[in-house]
Parts: sequence; C-alpha cells; structure tokens
Amino acid sequence: MKACSPAMHRLLAILLILVSSLSPVLARQPAANPPEPSQPAPSQPAPSQPAPSQPEPSQPAPSQPAPSQPATAPSTPPPSTAQPSTAPAAAPAVTGPQGAADGGSARDRTDEAQADTAQQLDAARKRLDALAAQVDNANAAETARSTQANNANAADNRLAEIKAQVDDLSQQVAAQMDAARTRIEQIKGRLTEIGDPPAAGAEAEASVVTEERSRLISERNALNAVTGTAETLVADANALSTTITEKRRVLFSNTLLRHTDINVDMLVDAGQALVVEARAFSRNIGSWLTFVFTFKRVPLMSALFLSLCSALVLLAGTHRLFAPLLRRSVRDLHPTYIARLSRAFGSTLVPTIAAATFATSAFFFLQSFNVLRQDIAPVVTTFLALCVALQFVWTISTAVLAPGQAVWRLVRVSDRGARLLVALIMAMAFANLFDYLLETISVTLGSPLVLTVAKSLIASIIIGLLLMAIALIRPVIPQGEPLDGQGRPWPRAISILLLLAGLGLITAALSGYVGLARFIATQIVVTGAIFVTMYIGILTGKALAKQNALAKTVGGRYLSHRYRLEPMALDQIGLAVGLGIYLLVIMFFVPLLLLQWGFKIADIEAWAYRIFTEIRIGTMTISLVGIFAGILLFILGFVITRWLQRWIDGSVLARSRVDLGVRNSVKTGIGYLGVGIAGLIGISAAGLDLSSLALVAGALSLGVGFGLQNIVSNFVSGLILLVERPFKVGDWVISGTTEGFVKRISVRATEIETFQRQTIMVPNSLFINASVGNWTHRNKLGRVDITFTAHSSNDPRKVVESLRAAVTGLPNILRNPEPIIVFRGFTAAELEFEVRVFLADILQGVSVRTDVRMAVFERFQADGITLGGPAAPEVPIKISPEDAEVLSALFQGTRSSEGSRASTQLPGDAGGYVEQPGAEPPDSRSNDIPDSSESGRNDALRGEELRADVKPPVSAPPSQVSPAPVQKSDVDPETGPGAPTTGARKRRPGRTR
Repeated sequence: MKACSPAMHRLLAILLILVSSLSPVLARQPAANPPEPSQPAPSQPAPSQPAPSQPEPSQPAPSQPAPSQPATAPSTPPPSTAQPSTAPAAAPAVTGPQGAADGGSARDRTDEAQADTAQQLDAARKRLDALAAQVDNANAAETARSTQANNANAADNRLAEIKAQVDDLSQQVAAQMDAARTRIEQIKGRLTEIGDPPAAGAEAEASVVTEERSRLISERNALNAVTGTAETLVADANALSTTITEKRRVLFSNTLLRHTDINVDMLVDAGQALVVEARAFSRNIGSWLTFVFTFKRVPLMSALFLSLCSALVLLAGTHRLFAPLLRRSVRDLHPTYIARLSRAFGSTLVPTIAAATFATSAFFFLQSFNVLRQDIAPVVTTFLALCVALQFVWTISTAVLAPGQAVWRLVRVSDRGARLLVALIMAMAFANLFDYLLETISVTLGSPLVLTVAKSLIASIIIGLLLMAIALIRPVIPQGEPLDGQGRPWPRAISILLLLAGLGLITAALSGYVGLARFIATQIVVTGAIFVTMYIGILTGKALAKQNALAKTVGGRYLSHRYRLEPMALDQIGLAVGLGIYLLVIMFFVPLLLLQWGFKIADIEAWAYRIFTEIRIGTMTISLVGIFAGILLFILGFVITRWLQRWIDGSVLARSRVDLGVRNSVKTGIGYLGVGIAGLIGISAAGLDLSSLALVAGALSLGVGFGLQNIVSNFVSGLILLVERPFKVGDWVISGTTEGFVKRISVRATEIETFQRQTIMVPNSLFINASVGNWTHRNKLGRVDITFTAHSSNDPRKVVESLRAAVTGLPNILRNPEPIIVFRGFTAAELEFEVRVFLADILQGVSVRTDVRMAVFERFQADGITLGGPAAPEVPIKISPEDAEVLSALFQGTRSSEGSRASTQLPGDAGGYVEQPGAEPPDSRSNDIPDSSESGRNDALRGEELRADVKPPVSAPPSQVSPAPVQKSDVDPETGPGAPTTGARKRRPGRTR
C-alpha cells in the first residue's frame, strides 16, 4: 500500500482536474433548455376538462388533484427571479474583453430569468383558466344534480377548494410582481448613476457604459411588460375569487330558503322510499358484515383494539394529570366557585378529546386495513362523529347541571329541573344527530330527495316540541332556598324566547322551509353546546387569573407543596394558566362555530394562513408567525448572550487574573453587543424592513433634540466609562457630595453604595462633565492624616519622638514610605501635630486611624506628655469699703421691695419650686432666663468639660470673694443674682442650666 501511494495521489489529482474542468459545463447545462421542467405544466389542467360530462355525484372527486398539480410549477422557479437583481449591477466594474464577457453572461442570465418568469406567468394564466372552468363545471353539476340529496354541500365544498387554489395562485403571482418591481427600482437607480446619453457633439462615452445602458433599458421594458401581465393576472384571480364567494353565498341562501310542498302525496312517497332504503341498507350492511367477518376479521379486531388502546392511553394520561379537574369529591360539601368551574370545564373537554381520538384512530385504522367499503365508509364516519357529538352534549349538560350532585351545580335549578333539562337536551341532540345519520345513509344509497325532506321535517317538529317543553318546566330556585325544593318558572323573557323558537321551527317545517328549520335546529343544539362550553372556559380562565385564586385550588396547593412556590409565583402561574385557557377556547371552539355556520375547512385554513402570515396595514404587511419567530430568536439570542457572558467571565477572565473592572467592562460590552445582534436578528426574522424605520429614527432624533438629550448623553457617557474606565466596580469614588463604592456601571447611571449602605444612582454624565475622585484608581495605596494636640508646656521634640515611636511597628502601615510627623503650629495653650502614615489598602483607613490614636494615647501616658494645662489658680477679688456699703444698701433695698411678694414664696427645697394659686407658670416668667454672665459661665464650663485634659476651675472660698455691685432687679436676698421671684423655678446652688 505504501508503494502505491504516489500513484494514488496522481490519480486523485487527475480526477480533481477533470471534475473542475467539467463543473462549468455541468453548471450551464440545465440553463441550455430551461423550459423543459415547466413544459408539462400547461398540459396538466387538461384532465379537469372531462368533469362536466360526468353527471354522477361521486365522480367530480378524481378531478380535484388535477388543478393542484400545476401549483408546483410557479412555486419552484421564483428563486431564479432574484438572479438578475445582482448580476447586472456588477458588470460595469470590469472593462476590456473580460468585462464584455461578464456583461454577456449577465445578459444571458437576465434573458433566461425573464423567459422563466414569462413561462411561470403563462402557466399561472392557464391554471387560472382551468380553475374558472372548474367553477363553471361545479355550478353546472350542481344544477344537473338538483334532485340528489346533499348536492349543495358537495358543491360548496368544491367551490371552497377552488377558491383556496385561486387565492394561492394570486399570492404567488403577487410575489413575482413584487420581485419584478424591486428589480425595476434597482434598474432605475443604476440608470441614474450612469446618467443620460451624451448630447450631440459631446465627447463619446465608453462602449461598456452604452451597452450597459441599453441592456438595462431593455430589461426594464421587459420587466414592465411582465409586471403588467402579472397585475392583470392578479386582478383576474381576485375577480374569480369574488365570483366564487358570491356563488357560495347564493348556494347557501338557496339551500336554506328552498321551498318544498308538504302534502299527503309527499309523505306517501317518502314512506315508500323509506321502505326501499331500509331494505337496501340492510342488504348492504349484511353483505359488508359477512365479508368482514369472513375475510377481514383480524384487521377489524386489530383496528378496534388499536383504537381502544389509543383512547385508553389518552384517558389514563389525562386522568392522571388532571385528576383534580375531573373528580367530584363527595366529602367536599361546599366547593368553591372556581373549583366547580374548573371541574366542569375539565370534565367536559378531556372526555370529549378522548372520544374524538378514539373515533379518529378507529376510522384511520379501518381505512388503513381496508376494512371499510366505499359505500360503508361515509356511514361509519358519520356514526363515529355523531357518537362524539352526543358524548360532548352529555358531558357539558351534566357538568353544568350536575343532576346527581347539587353542590357542584353551576346554575341554581332544582334537582328535578336539572334531571328534566338533561333529558330534554339529550333528546334534542339525539333527534338532530340521528337525522344527520339518516341523511348520510340516503346520500350513500342514492335515495330520493323527498325522503330526506320528510326525515328533516319530523326531526324539526320533534326539536320544536322539546323546546316548548323546556319552556314550560319550572326549574328555577331563588337564592337562599334549598335546591331540592319546588322550582319556579323561567323568567318571562327566557320562556317566551324558547316558546317562539319551538313554534318557529314547527311553523317553518310545516310551511315547506325544511332546510331552514333543520339549520336552526342544528344551531340551537350544537352551537348552544359550544357556546356554553366557551362560556365556562372563559369564566374558568377569568377566575384562575384573579389574585390568589390559584393558591386556593387543588392544583395550586400541589404546586406550592411540591415546588415550594411563593404566592407571587403562584399568581403569575395563575395568570399564565388563565391566558392559556383563553387561547385554547379561541383556537378550539371558534373554528367549530364557523363550521357550524356554513364555513368550510378550506375557508378557515385560508383565514388562518392570512392571519398568521399576512396582515396588511396600508402598504405594510405583518406576519404573526414571523413576529413569533423573531421573539423566539431574540429570546434565544438573549439566553446565549447571558451564557456567553457567564462563561467568559467565569472561565476565561477569571483564570487570566484580569482585574475586576476589566472583567465587568468586557462582560457588559458582550451583553450590549449580544442583545443588539439578537434584536437585529429578531427584527429581520419578524419581516420588518429596517429601512422602513427611517421615519422612526427621524422621530427619535427629533425627540433627542428636544427632550431625550439627557438620556442620550448618559448613554454615551456610560459607553465612555466602560471603555475609558476612569473607575471600575469596587472603587471608592467621590463625586460632589456622593462618596462610596461603585457597585454597578449601567448604560444610563452608575450605582454607588455609601458607607451607610445607601444606594445612590448617579447619572453617567456627571462623571464625565464633573471632577471625580477615585481613591482606588490604579491601586489601593493611600495616606491617612491624623491630627493631635498637646499642652504648650510640653517639649515639641519629645512629642514628635513619642508620636514616631507610637506609630512605628503598627500593622497595616507601610515602612516605605515611612510615617511622617509634622509640627503644624502652636498657640499659647496647645501644640498641634499631624501624623501622616501610608497604607497598602486605603480601605483599612478607619481601623488604622483607631489603632494610631490608641497607640499615641498610650505612648503619651507612658512618656508623661500632658494633653491639657494645670488647674487655674484662685484669684482673690478685692473691693473698697465704699463699694461694700453701696452693695449692702442695694441688697437691703432689694429685700424690702420683695417683701410684699414673700407670702407667695413657701419654704422648700432650694432647688425646687411650689406653684401657688394665682402664680404664673414658670415658663412664662422672663426672669426664669439666666443673665448673660450665668450663660457665659455655663458655656465656659461646657467648653472645658469637652476637653479631657482641662479640669474645671476651683471656685474661690466665700471669705476671699468681695461683694460686687449688681443691679437690684438681678439680686435676690436669699439666693443671690439670677434667683427666680415668686412663682418661678428655684434653682439649686451650684447647678447650671
């Protein structure tokens, strides 16, 4: 193998050269004959032409696939229409022979695309003509089979299918037309760039430019012709769709308002036809059963077994998941309203879905195993559907009326009234649905129309009589009375409405309008059941969406106990459940109502497609599917962005020993970039053209100029802070009056936490436009300054040495640079020093200050350095004898003038007072306020007490103090100056205020 390896290499090289040389030929080969894939398209509608010649009601079915086959022809080539949008624009960039060759290839591709588009439009025109012919054929077939039963329904179904195909064709042609218009706009822009041809006598332009201008003009003309053809085709398709809608409306009106003579001969003919139909049906059923039990016994049993298994699995799963919604506990004597609503809704919906699953799976397996015969399949299908409908009516009536359990009843009716209402409702449903089963049998066997009219006449009369019977019962129970008591009649409006409905049905049937009577009877039974279910579902969703409603239910208690959910989480879940129930009711029951009122599945599918993919508001088209996809993509991008942020921050940056601020900036930048990209992807997926947002951008610019400039300024400032990084998360910053640690830097503001644990949001523009102090910008190295004072009697050098010795060796203080002791100044009373120490971590400044003060205090005590001066000396006061006599005279005069008020002064404690009758309150007397000398002494005393190193002065003995001259109004003979008068507060000696 090793010896052969060079040969193998050469062989592979030769093969690669051959493939590379043949690839251009293979790439151009399909383009040499592009019409071949689409050539059979025009000939495919031909099989639909023989349809008018077959009058049998069962034959138009084979003609249905024919119009759908050409649908693939216009749907596959549209990508080729986008090719000429880019190729011609690149042609002028190359000159010379190579440019001519590229221009020729671009011209060839353009011609091929135009030819392909023309062929697609031609195929669409032929398909539209075929659909119009099918509309005429369906109308003619309906007229020819006017004597057959159920022909109107079949014709309406066929018209609905044709209308869906016409609408689809119109959308495809409109898409091609939009693409052509887009290319025309591109050509106009390119022609504007090239300019007009030079005038006569001017300098000639390059041949490449002339060729490109002529090629673009010819392409524009061809596209204009294509656009005109497409517009005509879209207009014809819309006209045909409108015609089909009008035909369906007329057909529906004729079916309901068709008159039939009701007489004895008609009833006799109906009786004879019934005998013939019964014999034919029994013969067909007998032969089919014999065939099945003889040759198809195992497939039949297998189909039934698989259907039962699927239904049982669904029932078991739903009962296990929704057991609280399906069971009615006998021990629960007083269930809440929400519990009754939820059980009624669940016990109706879950069994109905299980029954529908069984019926669908049974029909599917019977058809798959070839058990059903062509004449038996419609009867079996109708029978299974009627069983599901009966089961639905039974569950909804028993859920609302609860004839066996009055406590679970949703309406206040008596027990007897509940039983009667359930029986009458089930009788109406059975009569109506059995009439549908008999009609299907008549259609299958080809029975005369008179038999179907007679059956519907009898069913309408029975339903009318049952409605009148419901109006005559007495089921209503007033509030406060027991439910097992005697009921009262319906309110007058309800009873009159029921009587009029019953009489109207009977009158319409007997008057010959059997179709109208049958339609009204069906709507009363089926539509009424659907409306009741929708109402119960809406009430259930509304009740669950209320605050604290889910926590009171069995499911809420289970969720709270199982997953430890808080009340707020339960409220949010309840709101989501309520919205989900609303959505379920709308999506499940609204189509059922539309089907009951004559709309077809094709109509509902077309409406749903337009609602979810094409909502036009003016010239703008909105797609709900695109919006949902955009939202999902944005959420996915947001989740991926958050995961990428955590991964880069925790796995990449954390291992690289990157600073915390850098990590925060990188993480924030990735978050903004990811959210922006996710938003752009979501907007593009939603189908919104970013170029169409120019008006919104202009409005935002105008808003920025008027009122949003601060927001934009803060946003730009935030980006600058993230890039420039003057501070980072965790830094100690000071801005104005705000000081604290940076906790988060967002787009609009920065979050700062103060030392008191207060969070302050500071706009980013303040950090850009004002000065900002950062204690921990590049590192945490810092200096702490601490001031000390000593008494002036101390030696300054000794104080400096003591301070240096005190701070040397303390923890958290750097030795290099070493602490600095500064003698800042002195006065006659004290010396002022400042200790400057450097810290490795400025965040430890508070603890370092405390340690330094404690060390200095202990060192001062050890070295005998006094912080305050000695006690003030006693100063004797001397006065002359003349001044003493004057003071004595004044003192005696004061005592005599105050004698008249001495009776109001009672002896007591020197520091208290006793209030006498008629005396003024202490706070209202002006002499209760001490004089300025006393206030000065008190202030001085308080100021001295604030100094730990200064002792209060010792007052001189009374023998050394000479009396001083004072005013009379300020002297009291007993207590001295400042003493209160009668009725005022007596102060204790030596106490200050």
